[in-house]
Amino acid sequence: MLFCLGLMAYFGQHAVHGRHGLEARTRLIERSSLLAFEARSLESVRAKLGRDVALLSPSKPHPDMIEEVARDVLGFVKSDDIVVMRQHL
Repeated sequence: MLFCLGLMAYFGQHAVHGRHGLEARTRLIERSSLLAFEARSLESVRAKLGRDVALLSPSKPHPDMIEEVARDVLGFVKSDDIVVMRQHL
């Protein structure tokens, strides 16, 4: 009888706290939901980048996209723009 109780306690302990137990399952479910959220946010970033790439296609690039890249990346300005220089302290 004592042997059976010991075996039940041993397997019960591993069913809850073991490597494949209930606690491990709960941690896996939480991690899965976090990764699913991250995947959704990365998909939205990927879609935006895909739209930007399509606007810069070599066949007919979109003029607004070219202007945005020229201003942000290359630092170009138009001839009628007013440039304000700030000093960094």
